[in-house]
Amino acid sequence: MNSTVIQGARIFDGSKSKSFIGDLRIKDGIVQEISPHIEPTNVDETINADGLWLTPGFIDFHTHYDAEIEVSPDLSESVRHGVTTIALGSCSLSLAIGEPEDLADMFSRVEAIPRKNVLDILQAKKNWNSAKEYKDHLNSLPLGPNVVSFAGHSAIRTHVMGLERALTKGESPTQQELDQMQKHLNEALDAGFLGMSINTLVWDKMDGSRFRSRPLPSTFASWSEYQSLNQTLRKRGKIFQGVPNVSTKINVLMFLWEALGIFRKPLKTTIISLMDVNYDPTLYKLLGWIGRIVNKVFGADFRFQSLPEPFDLYADGMDVVVFEEFGAGAAANHIEDELERKQLMKDPKYRSWFKKQWTNWFLPRVFHRDFKETTVVSAPDTSLVGKTIDQIAKERKVHSVTAFLDLIAEHGNAIRWYTVMANRRLKPLQQIVSHPDILIGFSDAGAHLRGMAHYNFPLRMLKLAYDAEKLNSPFMSMEHAVHRLTGEISDWFGIDAGYIKVGKRADLVLIDPKKLNDDLAKDVEASMPFMENYKRWVRRNDDTIKKVFIQGKLAVDQGKPVSKLGKEKGYGKFLESHLGN
Repeated sequence: MNSTVIQGARIFDGSKSKSFIGDLRIKDGIVQEISPHIEPTNVDETINADGLWLTPGFIDFHTHYDAEIEVSPDLSESVRHGVTTIALGSCSLSLAIGEPEDLADMFSRVEAIPRKNVLDILQAKKNWNSAKEYKDHLNSLPLGPNVVSFAGHSAIRTHVMGLERALTKGESPTQQELDQMQKHLNEALDAGFLGMSINTLVWDKMDGSRFRSRPLPSTFASWSEYQSLNQTLRKRGKIFQGVPNVSTKINVLMFLWEALGIFRKPLKTTIISLMDVNYDPTLYKLLGWIGRIVNKVFGADFRFQSLPEPFDLYADGMDVVVFEEFGAGAAANHIEDELERKQLMKDPKYRSWFKKQWTNWFLPRVFHRDFKETTVVSAPDTSLVGKTIDQIAKERKVHSVTAFLDLIAEHGNAIRWYTVMANRRLKPLQQIVSHPDILIGFSDAGAHLRGMAHYNFPLRMLKLAYDAEKLNSPFMSMEHAVHRLTGEISDWFGIDAGYIKVGKRADLVLIDPKKLNDDLAKDVEASMPFMENYKRWVRRNDDTIKKVFIQGKLAVDQGKPVSKLGKEKGYGKFLESHLGN
């Protein structure tokens, strides 16, 4: 096999060590040599990388590609941005174990992916029903990136107890069933899974007609059920990933309690998310302070997940997860038929209920619920485009809630609007991504297809640090920024990735730093041919990424996935966690 020599790049090795200008040779899928100068042979392919940065492949440890990977295993929407390793099985949702209809009902509404597509995929593809079989199945796919996975608690609970009992309040697993859950968890850890994910957020709802709008199975578990399974994670040094229930402050404390290392082995714990939310500009400071205390004083190994960019959102009518956080919004999303939902918007009792809850500042919230911050981007009535819903309300001389409900009643999902929920302020965002108790991640790639687009978060992290450096006001070195996206994540998750080292797998990204610019925030709607051309919102910045190598093979060239990616053996593989080994 011919080798490739990359010449004259600024090399970041994934650690916080100082970067340097040098050459690198790839051969047989590994980094064979790193040197200030490598003399190419007559069989070497050479790449002139003058002025470019060479980094390890980026790691996205919080995705929901579980369904998409079955029909488009190249996962090009992430790979084209330099992501060479992704994680499945987040938020208690995993397709490793369970029946197709149960899994589709758990997965689709929470992650805003059309249920029909998810169910069709699972019914056609699913021929496995254990963690080991799932790992073997993933390795049989022509993968683009490398893959790691959590064991999903909702999936395990449902497989053992049956969906109806798993979704029934007060139903606890018998000791025999709990033993079975432990067995499935241990089998997943034996197969190299990272750990277990749970979900305690009751806003996340079931899809389908059988148990529509019930919270996920994981939310019905008692904390003692989690603790029993966590004993296995703690003993084996694996990871506990969770979604806290923001409806109650006590719940977050329970995650922190599990992480504590006083008089016992700490449990590696990560939850979503540390961000500068619009409605409470001091919350990120409080949470950051709590993270410092539990780790430094109480011996925990705890990490918040954080994004290095504004947390923005598109919505088609009311079809978006933020409305699940209060009763009136959830009642609207319970209705699948759009015409029936439009009729609900006209009901005086419903409108009164919605307005009362929307304007109640004492109800728990993540969404800001401020119509001054929501801008219409498309609508059948083009005169609405570019206006905030509050402006439309003033023009109509009505309350903003009234205007919103009128718009949904008239246009349904045809009215599309945009808002920023968090991370709009520069200095707090810099403080968050610099915080020692966070991990840079939580893209939700592959989910919320019409609403969120954080696929290129690593590049936006680099831009954030590089912009400050160019203004002579750096808040972290570029080496540290790269480390936060690569080596730091691989170390914490215990996977073989995230570094450029001789003898290691060549997962590499070649970046043009001059193109770390505002184009990173530009968005487009892209068709998904493998999902009946369903259109998702993405951001593409093809000028920034020059090349991506996965296992030494060229996967992206000049910002475009190479045509063979996903059509032959593939490039990535399942990476086993080495934590506790």
